[in-house]
Parts: sequence; C-alpha cells; structure tokens
Amino acid sequence: MDIDPLETIEDLEEDNALHREHGRLNAMVAVTVAVLATFLGICNVKDDNIVQGMQAAQADKIDSWGYYQARNIREEIALATVEQLTLARAAAPASARAGYDASIARYQELAKSQNTKKGALKVQAEEAQKTYDALNFRDDQFDLASAAIAIAIALLAVTALTHLAWLYWLALIPSVFGLAMGIAGLGGFSLHPDFLIKPLT
Repeated sequence: MDIDPLETIEDLEEDNALHREHGRLNAMVAVTVAVLATFLGICNVKDDNIVQGMQAAQADKIDSWGYYQARNIREEIALATVEQLTLARAAAPASARAGYDASIARYQELAKSQNTKKGALKVQAEEAQKTYDALNFRDDQFDLASAAIAIAIALLAVTALTHLAWLYWLALIPSVFGLAMGIAGLGGFSLHPDFLIKPLT
C-alpha cells in the first residue's frame, strides 16, 4: 500500500486545525466558567448576608407582634378593671367613692399607656415586615442568578466534552441572564421577573 506524502500532510494540517479550534473553544469555555464561578461566589457572600438580615427582620417582627399582643391583653385587663371599679363605685357609699376614683384613674392611665406602647410596637412590626420584604426581593434576584449560572456552567461542561461551538453560544444566554440578576441584586436594582419567581416560590 502506497502512502501519499501530500495526503498525509493535508491530514495532519486538518488535525492541527481541528485541535487549534478545539483548543480555542476549550479556552473560551474555561475563561467563561472562571468568570461565572467567581461572580457566583461574590453573589453567594452577599446573598448569605441578606439571608441573615431577613432572619433578623423576621425575628424583630415576631418579637414586636408578641409584645403587641401582651400590651393589648394588659390594655383589655385595665379597661375591664375600670369597668368593674366604675360599677362598684356606683353601689359604694359616698365616703368610699374617692378611693374608687383614684383606682379608676390609675387603671385608665395604665390602659392609655398600653395603647400608646401597643401602637409603637405595631409600627415597629410593620417596619420589620417591610425590611424583610425588601431583602426577600433581593434574595429572589440572587436565587435566579445562581440557578441561571448553574445551568450555564452545565452547558459549558457539555461544550468542553463535545466541542460543539453552538452549545457555547447557547450557554451564554443563561450566563448573561445570571450576570444581570446578580448585578441587580448587588446594586439593589428593581429587576425582578415575577413570571419566573412566582412559580418557584
């Protein structure tokens, strides 16, 4: 069997060209994965801090509503005591009414004080809920960023194995979306695709 030197050279050149093309694609995949992984790490640090803030806001809200209920019960007891003392005063002799008046005034003041403190606790609980909602908004952004980047990295892994260039370009779609959501979360921007978030929550 004769070997054609020119044909062998052409085959080698084709193999070299294919290796160079695969090398370029693999380099692009490696750089993209490195950028995405680094960005995801930064997002995860920020997201962890946001989750801690959400937990603190949730605890503040629960505590405030608990104290609100306690103040509400104290107010109701004080008002019920005022009513009982008022009825008892009506049946008491005139000489004992001054003592009832002092007690009634004291419980009325207690009820008023509890009502004022209860109102402040309600405001505090509502503020904690607003803080929680604002942080949850950003947490959703980081969740979408993580999911999109995970999909992108999976596609990039398949690209590295198959050397299919179109898969690399397909992987850029979730990559760009993940980067956009991560930047929105880091910057506190209002990008929040509800049509994606609602089915996942």
